[in-house]
Amino acid sequence: MSMQDELKSAVRAALADCDCVIGWGPGPEVLRRSPLFARQEADADLFRADFQAVNNPALFLPEYKGRKVGVVVKGCDARSVGQLVNEGLIRREEVHVIGFPCDGVIDVGKVAARLEGLCEPGEVTSLREEAGAVVLTHPGGELKLEKNDVRADKCGRCRFPNALDADLFIGAPMEPSTGEDPYDDLKALESRPYEERMAFWEREMSRCIRCYACRNACPLCVCRDQCVAVSRDPHWLTQSDGVRDKLFFQIIHASHLAGRCTGCGECERACPVGIPVLLLKRALSRRVEDLFAYRAGIDEGRPPLLTFSLDEPAIKERHW
Repeated sequence: MSMQDELKSAVRAALADCDCVIGWGPGPEVLRRSPLFARQEADADLFRADFQAVNNPALFLPEYKGRKVGVVVKGCDARSVGQLVNEGLIRREEVHVIGFPCDGVIDVGKVAARLEGLCEPGEVTSLREEAGAVVLTHPGGELKLEKNDVRADKCGRCRFPNALDADLFIGAPMEPSTGEDPYDDLKALESRPYEERMAFWEREMSRCIRCYACRNACPLCVCRDQCVAVSRDPHWLTQSDGVRDKLFFQIIHASHLAGRCTGCGECERACPVGIPVLLLKRALSRRVEDLFAYRAGIDEGRPPLLTFSLDEPAIKERHW
């Protein structure tokens, strides 16, 4: 039985006990899957778990707290589920987790660059996966692309390709990475002088249109009704189009996710102008891991910045 057939069977079985099962189905274009909410067995035939299964379905789980719901997850999605459980935002017993192995997900922007001069991404009529590659059919013929060339950057540093803590795992588990995240993306930026780094962020934030897609796509950003971006009491941010307010929001957003971000990359993927906002979250995640030995969605317990200890072993602030 293929993994896709296993998935359909798993969804049908889960629907016997769940209000719905959340995963991925056909999207508006061949290259894009859309979130799918199955409520009847016939919906199971629409489910897919593949190279195009990009969105993080853990985003929707807090809305279902108090009801039994199933969710199909890859490695980074499963870590988001785990972190939501750690923080009490969902109850583990109310979520039926169907996990699968992931060898990366598509970056439509990278594909678009390879299609330049051939067609627009929306004109691709089919995609099939081969060993380590994808073959796209477009009006002018076929184009074979190596997966490594068109997968999301986050996938190149993923250490946990299999869904952790799944109630049911479909497919053959992949060998997890034994190496540590080298944080090469951060090192490249941090090697520059302060003035260059500040100029980099000012340049990036000047393109921000304040759509808040980064916030809305984040599965751990759950306080949208009280977000500093919309609060008027206190009035943290103005509606100014200046770089100052845009950067201020991103710094607050990253700070609120310190020790909570699982690195799923949805914030950066959702940005319509391509601002590398994940860099800010990764910088704080690295610091939290160094100081508190805590990895969001992997280690159990509440995040360090949501708890209090009089003495932190790695800080020793009372001995200064």
